[in-house]
Amino acid sequence: MGSQTLLSARDRVLSLLDENSFVEIGALVTKRNTDFNLAEKEVPGDGVIAGYGLIDGNLVYVYSQDKDALGGSLGEMHARKIVNIYDLALKVGAPVVAITDCAGLRLEESFDALDAFGRIYEKQALASGVIPVISVVVGKCGGGVAVGAAMSDFTIMTKENAKLFVNSPNAVKGNYTEKLDTAAAAFQAEAGNVDIVAEDDADALAKARELISILPSNNEDTGLADECEDDLNRVVASLGTSLKDAAVSLREISDNGWFLEMKKDYAKEMVTGFIRLNGSVIGAVANRAELLDDDFKPVEKFDTALTTDGAKKAADFVRFCDSYSIPLLTLTNVTGFASDLAEEKTVAKAVAELTYAFTNATVPKVNVITGKAYGSAYIAMNSKHIGADLVFAWPDTEIGMMDSKLAAEIICGDDADKVNEKASEYAKLQNSPESAAKRGFVDSIIEPSATRKQLIYAFEMLYTKRESRPQRKHATV
Repeated sequence: MGSQTLLSARDRVLSLLDENSFVEIGALVTKRNTDFNLAEKEVPGDGVIAGYGLIDGNLVYVYSQDKDALGGSLGEMHARKIVNIYDLALKVGAPVVAITDCAGLRLEESFDALDAFGRIYEKQALASGVIPVISVVVGKCGGGVAVGAAMSDFTIMTKENAKLFVNSPNAVKGNYTEKLDTAAAAFQAEAGNVDIVAEDDADALAKARELISILPSNNEDTGLADECEDDLNRVVASLGTSLKDAAVSLREISDNGWFLEMKKDYAKEMVTGFIRLNGSVIGAVANRAELLDDDFKPVEKFDTALTTDGAKKAADFVRFCDSYSIPLLTLTNVTGFASDLAEEKTVAKAVAELTYAFTNATVPKVNVITGKAYGSAYIAMNSKHIGADLVFAWPDTEIGMMDSKLAAEIICGDDADKVNEKASEYAKLQNSPESAAKRGFVDSIIEPSATRKQLIYAFEMLYTKRESRPQRKHATV
C-alpha cells in the first residue's frame, strides 16, 4: 500500500483485530460539558472508539481516537472510556493498543479535561511492567498526549501523516517547521522516541499485530513459543567472517531469518530487537561496528564504544524483557566508552543504568563475545561478572582490561624495543579467550558458525531458571 493510505478511527480498529472479533464498549458515552456551546455539537462516542477483540486469537484491548469528532480532543468522558479500557485490561491481564490521532486537551472542558488526563497517566503507570502497552501514532499526538505515548512500552508511528511533539516545531525556540520538522517520524525516531516507523496506517497496524503476537499478554504469562521449522543445527557460515553488522548477525542466527528490530534509527551503534530460537522469543542486545545496506555493503561505521544513547537504549530494552520474562542474548564487541565532552557529562550514568539492568534481570541471560571485550564497558554488556548465566566466545576474540599493545606500552614505559614482545605475551596471557576460560569467565569457546545451535542448547537448558533478588520497594539506579 502507498504511504498515503488513511483509515477512519473505526477501520483502524477493525484492521488491527482479527476479523469479526471487535466488541465495542461505551459506544453511547458522550460529553457532559455544555460550556462554549458544546451542547450544540454532536460528538459520537466522545471522540474515541474503545473495546476489545483478538489478535491471532489472543485477547487485546484497544482504543482509537477519532479526529473527525472535535479533532479527537481529549475531554472528561473521552478519557473515562480510555481509563475503563485500562481497568479491564489490568483485571484480566491483556495488552492495550492505543491508536492515537488527537488534537490534545479539549479546551472547553479545562479542569475536567486535565483531571481526565491525569487519570490516564495513572493507569499507564500502573500498567507498566504488568501488561504490554503499544501506542500507534497515526495522526496528531501533541503535548500531554505525547507524554502518554512515551509511557507506552513501544511506539509505532507512520512516516508521513503522523505528528509527535510536546512543543510544535514552530514553538521550539529558534526553529520552525520548514527548517526542521521536529514532529515528524524521522526526527522522533532518531531521538529514540519511536520504536518503529511505518509506511502508512495499514503498515503501522500490521506492525502492532506482529508485536502483540510475540509478546506475553501480561507479566505472569510465560512459554512464548511457536513451532520451529528451521534446522536447529543449522550452520551459519557468514558469522565470524567480515560481518560486523550485529543486526545482520542476529537475523542469520534467528529461526528463518526473522528479526524485529526496535529503535533502529536511534543510537545505531547499539542494536536491540527480538529474534526466535527454536520457536521461542528472545530479546537481543548487540554492539554494532558497521551498518550494512541491503547489498551487505557498509554505509556507516561506528566506534566499538558504549555511548550514552546506546546504553540507555539497551537498558530500556533489557528492563522490558525482564519485566515480561523474555530471555536475553547479547553479542558483545566493545572496547570502552565514547570519549568527548558531551559524552563525559552523561555516559557514566547511562552505563550505570545498563549495568544495573543486566545485573537485576532474572531471566535467562546468555552472552556471546564476538570481537573485543575490554574493561568496564565489557562488564556492563551482560558479562559473567554481573550475572550472565552462560558466556561464549569466538576463537579470535580479545577479552581483558585493554588492548594488549597499549598495556605493553604502559608496562614497558620508555623501552620501545620490548613493547611488541610484551604485547604478544600480554595478549596470550591476559587478553585471549583461553585465558578468560581458564578463570571461568568464559564457559566455552565456540566456532562462529556453530553459534545458532549452541544458543538453542543454552536457552533450552536455562528454560526453567529461577532466581530472586533482595526484597525492596524499588532500586534507585
